[in-house]
Amino acid sequence: MELRHLRYFIAVAEEGHITRAAALLGIQQPPLSQQIRALEAELGVSLFDRLPRGVSLTEAGTVFLEEARAVLAGAERAASRAVLAAAGQTGEIILGLTTSAILHPLIPQILSAYVQNYPAVSIKIQEGNAADLTDMLSASSVQAVFLRAVVARPLGIAFTEIAEEPMLIALPQNHALARGTKPVPIAALAQERFILVRRHAAPGMYGDLLEACREAGFEPQVVAEVGRMLTNINLVAAGVGISLVPASMREIRLGGVRYRPVVSPTPLRAPLTLAVRTDENRPTVANLQRIVARFSGQSSSSSPI
Repeated sequence: MELRHLRYFIAVAEEGHITRAAALLGIQQPPLSQQIRALEAELGVSLFDRLPRGVSLTEAGTVFLEEARAVLAGAERAASRAVLAAAGQTGEIILGLTTSAILHPLIPQILSAYVQNYPAVSIKIQEGNAADLTDMLSASSVQAVFLRAVVARPLGIAFTEIAEEPMLIALPQNHALARGTKPVPIAALAQERFILVRRHAAPGMYGDLLEACREAGFEPQVVAEVGRMLTNINLVAAGVGISLVPASMREIRLGGVRYRPVVSPTPLRAPLTLAVRTDENRPTVANLQRIVARFSGQSSSSSPI
């Protein structure tokens, strides 16, 4: 039994006449009559009483009509859902986000555009540091990750830098350098106590800062290493030391912290990076990459780093 047999049967049942049903279906009357008889033979029951001027449903035919309509409706619904899924219009996407990446103004724009364009897709968010989220991406526990600097480069993952912003000095509000608006030379930080995101979680920005300090003629005194940038902002507020953070971190309006621009021989900048698996083939992720490309002005494809 095929779906076309059900369509033939429904057409005859609704028209009450084989010739009219054949015209509606765009086929000849004899083949339609043959298909109806073959369907009855397969079921082992009579579906129609043949009348001088048409046909009428038997009791078995009345029951079969209800089920046939349900089967066709289910098949059409399944086909429609398959088409939507293939276009990334339904399903879910699991995103990894670092705390500092979430605060970049591009992220809410991207997520808002995604929700507006694909409202039936469920978005699940997994927060963590860059190292952990990169491991989760390698294990396919998340499908795409927004992070800052690349902290590890496992095979099979493609990284695309989609934006960058300057780094700022985060200072306790009563610190001598917290007053004023001019950029602070990095050499002025030679005697400061630094609070940094630990090296394994953000080696890129960590390493850039160490290099900038050494170019300025000093080795920074690191008094605390933390797992996430939000933690070091809180420690700055507590007066433990100073830190360098991406400019968008100033959106955290934490009392007791002031932000100043910094100048160094090598400009200190924080990237925003999208990471996906190179074998990723979900339409939901492809749609995300297209939206990211639209907002970043870059190609949605990248090569593994």
